[in-house]
Amino acid sequence: MDTEQLRRTFFDFFVEREHVFRPSASVIPNDPTLLLTNAGMVPFKPYFLGEESPPFKRAVSVQKCVRTVDIDIIGTTRRHLSFFEMLGNFSFGDYFKKEAIAWAYELVTTKLALDPDRLWYTVYEADDDARQIWIDEVGVPPERVQSGGKDNFWQMGVPGPCGPCSELFWDKGAEYGPPGGPIGGGEERYVEIWNLVFMQNIQDEPYHVIGDLPARNIDTGMGLERTAAVLQGVDSAFAIDTIQPIIAAAAAATRVVYGASEIGDVSLRILADHARTVSVLIGDGVVPSNEGRGYVLRRLLRRAVRHAWQFQSEGLVTPSLVEAAINTLQPAYPELGNKRDLILSVVEREEVRFRRTLESGHQLLDTEIADLASPHLPGPVAFRLHDTFGFPIELTREIAAERGVEVDEVGFKEEMTAQRARARKAWKGGDQAGVADLYREVVEESGPTEFTGYEFEAGTGQVLAIVREGEQVERADSGQEVEVFLDRTPFYAESGGQVGDTGNIATPTGVVEVIDTRNAIPGLHGHRGKVLSGYLTVGQEAEMSIDSPRRERIRKSHTGTHVLHWALRDVLGSHAHQAGSLVEAGRLRFDFSHHSALSTEELAEIERLANHRLIENGEVSTTVTSMREAERMGALAFFGDKYGDTVRVVQVGGFSVELCGGTHTHTSGQVGPLLVTTESSIGSNIRRVEALTGDVAYHQVAEVRAGLAQASQLLRSPAAELPHRIRSLLTRVDELEDQVEAYRQRERGQIAETLVGEQAENVGTARMLIAPWPQLNLEQLRQLALAARDRMASGVVVLGSARDGKGSLVATVSKDLVAAGVSAADLVAAGARLLGGGGSRDPELAQAGGPHGDQLQAALDAVRSEAGRRLAAL
Repeated sequence: MDTEQLRRTFFDFFVEREHVFRPSASVIPNDPTLLLTNAGMVPFKPYFLGEESPPFKRAVSVQKCVRTVDIDIIGTTRRHLSFFEMLGNFSFGDYFKKEAIAWAYELVTTKLALDPDRLWYTVYEADDDARQIWIDEVGVPPERVQSGGKDNFWQMGVPGPCGPCSELFWDKGAEYGPPGGPIGGGEERYVEIWNLVFMQNIQDEPYHVIGDLPARNIDTGMGLERTAAVLQGVDSAFAIDTIQPIIAAAAAATRVVYGASEIGDVSLRILADHARTVSVLIGDGVVPSNEGRGYVLRRLLRRAVRHAWQFQSEGLVTPSLVEAAINTLQPAYPELGNKRDLILSVVEREEVRFRRTLESGHQLLDTEIADLASPHLPGPVAFRLHDTFGFPIELTREIAAERGVEVDEVGFKEEMTAQRARARKAWKGGDQAGVADLYREVVEESGPTEFTGYEFEAGTGQVLAIVREGEQVERADSGQEVEVFLDRTPFYAESGGQVGDTGNIATPTGVVEVIDTRNAIPGLHGHRGKVLSGYLTVGQEAEMSIDSPRRERIRKSHTGTHVLHWALRDVLGSHAHQAGSLVEAGRLRFDFSHHSALSTEELAEIERLANHRLIENGEVSTTVTSMREAERMGALAFFGDKYGDTVRVVQVGGFSVELCGGTHTHTSGQVGPLLVTTESSIGSNIRRVEALTGDVAYHQVAEVRAGLAQASQLLRSPAAELPHRIRSLLTRVDELEDQVEAYRQRERGQIAETLVGEQAENVGTARMLIAPWPQLNLEQLRQLALAARDRMASGVVVLGSARDGKGSLVATVSKDLVAAGVSAADLVAAGARLLGGGGSRDPELAQAGGPHGDQLQAALDAVRSEAGRRLAAL
């Protein structure tokens, strides 16, 4: 059974049992506590935590997962992968252990046709119910049901649901290890293929079970790759049909034969694994960076490049690897094929950069290791590799370990303390994760917020909770900063790039000025602001009103963002997909994937197309529909929004169709003009355009027009002819500057002639000119000194000047004297010390300076003494 058949068999089995099929969510989770989606249950986590009500009772899914906790052993085992797919069936307060266990057994023994005599099962040691179901109701042999401890009890790292679990294992056979079952037997022999989690308890912090859940849930996870290896009769996940082609591509790129050596095999498995992971990460919008999930991507890419590089592979290897990965994953994830060019471009650029780092850093590391007196690499050395060459500590550790050397990571961390502190502070989830429990309490007590802002800009509601200084309070008084939660609100919470609304909340006893509205957690609107007058208490009725003019300008920018997105894709291609946005009153910022800077012509065409569509004044319509219907309509997902089964589709004039939860104008013409102001790079293969909309754009154009009118008056030229007029003036300026410079050269020559004739001294066969020349800058001194030197057959010229309290020296020596050992650098050094500074090191032309301009004459005297001594010695 190939991998695609396994997927289909799993889905069909549970769909027949009334499960709603859910396609994979992004590996970028909408969860501040997680960096990446690492389990099949992550998209359903709000349902398990009670933050949201599930729209269905049963679900079946395939989920893209990324885990890097085992990155150091990937490639050394047959089963660990950094990217894997998790098949799962879920129950939200519907069926429980009996059905989950029975269906699991039925699926693996009938649909997947696995031999029951080679299956083993584990249950939690205190879960007599699960044991009884396996033995008495399913009918498996009692000796094949083993009891486990904490490994058979599932817990999240937050207070909430938890419960025992039961795992299914496949016995690969005696040749893979000793008997005894998964608990007590050989780890390589017994392969876990499915884990059934029974969420029946609730835990506090630090995660002790404190009772039973009112609604019991089921969360299962079957590893697609591990199960495929069993079904395909191979002993490794790397040998299945969807990974073998990538192994072959890695072997071709590195010219390493798979199976010839363990070292080579480990590297090829790492290359294949990482190629899959980076393809999925980039496909879901992650870009290489030095923090967060971008750092995970960069680390995987660099680790792959290093393993290819060590085999002296010629040319780039990652493009061919991700090409193979995309080809194997594309049938299940078509979006990877659509983003092929972007993925290839990102990995190519990253590999080119990192290969330069490898050349320099690897050589230095090898030298340092060779010179070690003991097998310990000092922390400062590891830090210098990181800081100077961009050499990751993980790579230093990995290479050192291959040489039998241990890295002083304590010393390295001491060097990195400040930078790591900044990185932690900048992590997206830092602040939000810290108060997540508090917000969950609000939801549990009061329920989610009803948003009325699509239809209304004012309304009434009840104050459900007040948070001040990280704690819930019953009352807030004048002058205090608060976050207010109500049962309903017209205030839009920042999402999908659109900023939150501002306005006022008034109760019978006080008024709160709302300066921002955010989603505290999904579905819970937090109104952040300050009590302007009086006080407010929990339970009061409140009158709410948003800043309507500001909302109107934001709407213009949001609709303008959709139109700009369409224009970008029309001009640049479909790969120009949104990677981030900011929608504010009168202005917008839009980040998108593209491999190079936009030309002036491309920007002009994008702006022209966008305004052409806006002028058409097409209708902006909103449709609430299913995700499947939205996909049929061709809707694009907008970065940052979270989509459930019911989604909002925003259509502009029939040409732009996007999923979006934001607020919009009624027609495109209401946006007004859209003016692109800047275009820049914000990372590898990610560009940013900024634009103005509505009256802000108009005022900008008006200012430019007024400036042109004033320039026309000043230059006595029509606005259309200003470029020609300015070019003519610039040409004339260049001619006049040439004339001035020619005059200055003649003047310098005359001054130099006078200086040499009147002040130059004869010292032996050479001449020496040491003189002050007040109020000249360094460049002027340099030109004058060179002119004086050119009037001597053999000589030394040192000129000094004092300006604004600072002293400057310039020394120049003829070539014959330089050859004889007289150095301009040595001469200015004698005076530089008295000026309180230092000098340059060129022997023919050197300069120096310092803050003590009042010591200029003393400095020149010191130079005269040094020059006279050196010339006299020739």
